[in-house]
Amino acid sequence: MMLDGKIAVITGAGPGLGWTLAVLMAREGADVAVAARSADTLEAIAGAVRAEGREALPVPTDVSDPDQVRRLADTVVERFGRVDVLVNAAFPGSHRRNVLDMDDAYLEQWRKAVEIAAYGTLLACRHFAPHMVAAGAGSIVNLTSMSSRAGYAGRSDYAAGKAAVHLLSHCLADELGPSGVRVNCVAPGWIASDVLDDWMRARAEAEHTTFEAIRARDTAAMALRRIATEEDVARAVVFLASDQAAATTGATLDVNGGQLFT
Repeated sequence: MMLDGKIAVITGAGPGLGWTLAVLMAREGADVAVAARSADTLEAIAGAVRAEGREALPVPTDVSDPDQVRRLADTVVERFGRVDVLVNAAFPGSHRRNVLDMDDAYLEQWRKAVEIAAYGTLLACRHFAPHMVAAGAGSIVNLTSMSSRAGYAGRSDYAAGKAAVHLLSHCLADELGPSGVRVNCVAPGWIASDVLDDWMRARAEAEHTTFEAIRARDTAAMALRRIATEEDVARAVVFLASDQAAATTGATLDVNGGQLFT
């Protein structure tokens, strides 16, 4: 198993990718701590991890709060004695608004979104990385996005937050590498989901065409002619987290079906 005996932490563990990643890590041999704001979601994910025969630790956490993130790190290390893998995936939903259409309330929402992505990732790394440095080994994998390299109208909060995480990861890779700690990114493109389907249906209605036509047009722009799944993305994370990527740091692994080459 790729993560046999590892202790993994996932921040921003939601009902979609976070759930899939936690279960896959458990199947690959890891005990998993999951952190997010929703206690109910965390308990459900923890139950799925335990169903795979591994230990789970749900810790409700606001990753933009320094005290809560410090408590998260202390709780994980107290329970498991160490941390081998940290995956940062926290980011709030975006409502797709152009900059010139933002009122004061949305500008504050924009600030908070970027803070959760960039500052939240920084805080998690700040409080977990010292335990990895002390052990002389560890892997941090940050979830960025295709949008961290190519911005789109209405998604400036998402693009700015993910781009910040992208370059933060480069800085951390340089800082932590001498201590044996690796820092990498996985950058998904579109991920197959009900949310993506709803967006395609909305576009189809706006363009007076069909969902099938929009989906066919979108996938035709991808080299693999298919949209990545949550499991596709989770497997990329597991690879970078594992010892199979022992000589890889400061890298970004794109999982977008060939929608964007970098």
